[in-house]
Amino acid sequence: MIKRILLIGNPNVGKSVIFSRLTGVQVISSNYPGTTVGITRGYFKIGEENIEVVDLPGTYSFEPTSTAEEVAVSLLKESSQDETVVIDIIDATNLERNLFLTLELIEQGYPVIACLNMCDDTEHRGIHLDTRKLEELLGIPVIPTCAVTGVGIKFLLERLIEAKPRPKKPLSHEMRWQEIGRIIQEVQQLTHRHHTLRELLEDISVRPLSGLLMSIVVVYTCFKAVRFFGESLINKIFDPVFTDLYLPFLDKLSSFLGKAGFLHHLVIGELINGKIDFRQSMGVLTTAPYIEFAMVLPYVISFYFMLSLLEDIGYLPRLAILLDNVLHRLGLHGYAIIPVLLGFGCNVPGILSTRVLESKRERFIASTLISIGVPCVPLQAMIFGLLGAFGGFYVAGVYLVLFSLLIIIGAVLNFTMHGYSPEFLLEIPPYRFPPLLLLCKKLYFRIKGFLMEAVPIVLMGVLAINILLYFKLFDFVTGLAAPVVKGLFGLPREAVVALVLGFFRKDVAVGMLMPLGLNAKQLFIAATLLAISFPCIATFVVLWKELGVKDLIKATLIMIIVSIIVGTLLNCCILT
Repeated sequence: MIKRILLIGNPNVGKSVIFSRLTGVQVISSNYPGTTVGITRGYFKIGEENIEVVDLPGTYSFEPTSTAEEVAVSLLKESSQDETVVIDIIDATNLERNLFLTLELIEQGYPVIACLNMCDDTEHRGIHLDTRKLEELLGIPVIPTCAVTGVGIKFLLERLIEAKPRPKKPLSHEMRWQEIGRIIQEVQQLTHRHHTLRELLEDISVRPLSGLLMSIVVVYTCFKAVRFFGESLINKIFDPVFTDLYLPFLDKLSSFLGKAGFLHHLVIGELINGKIDFRQSMGVLTTAPYIEFAMVLPYVISFYFMLSLLEDIGYLPRLAILLDNVLHRLGLHGYAIIPVLLGFGCNVPGILSTRVLESKRERFIASTLISIGVPCVPLQAMIFGLLGAFGGFYVAGVYLVLFSLLIIIGAVLNFTMHGYSPEFLLEIPPYRFPPLLLLCKKLYFRIKGFLMEAVPIVLMGVLAINILLYFKLFDFVTGLAAPVVKGLFGLPREAVVALVLGFFRKDVAVGMLMPLGLNAKQLFIAATLLAISFPCIATFVVLWKELGVKDLIKATLIMIIVSIIVGTLLNCCILT
């Protein structure tokens, strides 16, 4: 009886997509190695039996070189061979390298079935495989599949029962490669063909000069696209919905509540010139939903769409290779760019993904830099909303300050912290054009996760803020911090409330700057301080879990010192 299926294979062979096909569990699968760092489990039925499916981290062999590979090998060795089937997922376009792990599994006696994935891509690359001959030589079932389209998955399930335990027959390292060479000669034929445009772009994107130029174009285009699509969604969909459909209901509710009083203050907020102002009223039913749905959500949608596109096309590993030399000077290696890019969506998954970095030193540096120098999408949306009216100079200035801090703080931490940064080994996948349906599914689950996390926090946060403001409980905090905020940063004492509330929710905090009538310089300083000071409470909790109390205190002290220095310098150096 089969009770468990282990999915194993080299990084970036499509394990997570196969997992989704088998179980229906919608995991995020991306076209770069290291996506499946943890262990993902799911179930599917054969007849009346529930069978557990475990998606293991990618590994190249039984000799692990990273923490993720150690997890995969240890779980494999702990499994019962009588009740477990191992599905070895092989990249059909890179058969020679993938067969090393396959032979190891066969030699160890595991009940193995080979899933020859990405078979649709072999013909495009002039690779012709004789799968029947491959099955005969390996002595295990071999099923060609295309996980993205679902081709071959049914046959994979039908042949699971053919995977049987076998006696162990260990080979030496040299004998294994000799066997692989013999198999390749008999089952694989290559035909000559000219480079395609896609392959030319693959080559260009990893060369130092052309790759750097291409990365500048890609990143610039992505940020322009995020802003264009975000503003289009706001102007054509979300703003009209709020002003034409939602506002009349709120006007009636405001009149019903008497346009004043404690309950009106909580629900509607303050009336600006006798009217509801979605940006300034600060009510639970006015500013709170407007900030999340009309100001932040459009940029979240456009950002995650562009990020998913870069992931699935396969551009991120190339960007990691290009930035490896720069990041080494910050105590990191090129693969750290992936947590950084995820941090631009939300700092929480960015910091969680630092687990793929090998040393504790690297994880501390990366987590600290993400917390200080990487603004999340909601904060970016509010920065665009606040400073965009004053021109692109101020918006670009915030990013320039944050980028400079990443370089300076990273270099200082690299110089002062003991430890090591291992060498950078990363497989570069070919460019692939992702199916629109899978891209939309990934976007849907990311947006859903954002809304489930953000909306309750925003509503409860604004409610708590309004109660504290109504009873003037912030006056004490304002009085204590006013000398620093006003004297060093050049901000009015009322801005203290917004800076303090940034700990709970950055976008709401930036929204509270709107009614203060700040000039461009003050808004620039305040937005920059919110970006580099305490992360939101969710990020703070994740930092606690990932770094521990001691390193959390270190990171917090760094944030406080950097915030005071940067705020003071900006106030002194920027002319009004």
